[in-house]
Amino acid sequence: MKFTVVLLLSLAFWVEAGSPGYFFPSHRISGVGVERDALSAGALETRTGLMIQSQTFAIMREPQAMAGAKRISDPKLQAIFRAAAQGSGLPAALIEAIAYLESFGDPNAESPAGCKGIMQISEATAHDMGLRVVRATRYTVTREKVLVKSKRKKPQYKTVTHKQPYLAMVRDDRMAPDRAIPAAARYVATLERHFGGRDWAIFAYHCGVGCVTYMKELTSRARGIPPDEITVPRMFFSNSPTWNRELYLAIQQQMLRDYSPTYYFRILRTEELLGLYHRDANAFADLQQQYRNRFASSGRAPHRLSTWLTPDDLIYRTEQDIRANSGSRLLKAPDSAEYLGYSLQLSRDAPGDFSQAAPAALGTLTYIAFETRRLCEELNAAGETFQPLPVTALVESASYARQQPSQHEALAHSSGQVFDIDTAHLPAGEVECLHFVLDDLAWSGYLGFVEDGPDRLHIGCSPDAREFFLNTWQEAQEGLAAN
Repeated sequence: MKFTVVLLLSLAFWVEAGSPGYFFPSHRISGVGVERDALSAGALETRTGLMIQSQTFAIMREPQAMAGAKRISDPKLQAIFRAAAQGSGLPAALIEAIAYLESFGDPNAESPAGCKGIMQISEATAHDMGLRVVRATRYTVTREKVLVKSKRKKPQYKTVTHKQPYLAMVRDDRMAPDRAIPAAARYVATLERHFGGRDWAIFAYHCGVGCVTYMKELTSRARGIPPDEITVPRMFFSNSPTWNRELYLAIQQQMLRDYSPTYYFRILRTEELLGLYHRDANAFADLQQQYRNRFASSGRAPHRLSTWLTPDDLIYRTEQDIRANSGSRLLKAPDSAEYLGYSLQLSRDAPGDFSQAAPAALGTLTYIAFETRRLCEELNAAGETFQPLPVTALVESASYARQQPSQHEALAHSSGQVFDIDTAHLPAGEVECLHFVLDDLAWSGYLGFVEDGPDRLHIGCSPDAREFFLNTWQEAQEGLAAN
């Protein structure tokens, strides 16, 4: 069940008369960057599907993924989910997906924020659900001997008892699955009636009623969204730094807080994954193996690139290995900043020729530069013009990478599949556009990236997207030859 990218392309060829003077690929990814504006229903559906699939990483990289699926599938819990479904009108698959995503099915789970139980319910929300959270005053009793005044020469003591009051939990329905699960299901059903859609209700379960009320209101007055399509996917994909900016900033704020705008998509993917486990637990286990941390024996994968690249991909151990693959697996990156939208700013102290990369990596870089430039032109920030993206690393030998202790991801460059961009001296508006484009392509499954230091972005495409970006690079080379 390996995740496969569905290439969402615009097949209209660019007319030379309208050429902007830089590389403009014929085959483009629709609904990304500038093309989020006035997203068609078909493009929205495809983007939503890709977004749901992209959540596999966030779910399956967790060490508890398998154990959680086993707990959720316990017959006693399954009976509770079915009863909760009958009492709320919600699908049992949805209720168990929330339980899985919130706690991995652990009835004793507690979060640092104070949420508790299998459904991770806050105390305030528990009261809204009709659950009882009862505390009673108890006392800690301590005794100590205290010296008292005495006319006798021998010291005299008396025992003093101290009673220190504290509040003790005597009942917490959040920790009882047979009470918490039905109450949470009824609560989601109430939210669905309140917001007029199950997608908003699921979003509100994670973000809160006030948060979703505000986000839905912003969506309802956003440009390009039909009044009868006020949905969570429309909210997520109908904003950018250039238009619907208020909605864009609100989503960015929530993403920084807890990624809640993606919660609806994660729930839908969790339903699919639990369905897979119920049908074939071994297939579920095999899928989890694809998302394990390839470079550490324990702990979750830190980012998508750590699951896409394997130790066997790190084939350029020395400068001699790079020279042996030049012109075949590795191609030299043209430094045509104005046309391609990037400039090479590689270390001059590096041995050998490190201005090369795998063709798919060069295509990824070129496509990112293209989308970022288009978005910057749309943004047209006062006093800012697009600056070619500074590329500070392409392929590097493993021996050289080990000498770069400040770069945690340096060893990955010995695959030839990744590159680094330095944003330190780019205009603020361009940095914002670049991050937006990277997020957009990542949510669609085309690439992964991580910040490797305060101003360094470490980027690589997914294995399933390499063919698309290889075609991009071939087209870019044809454009360079024609110019």
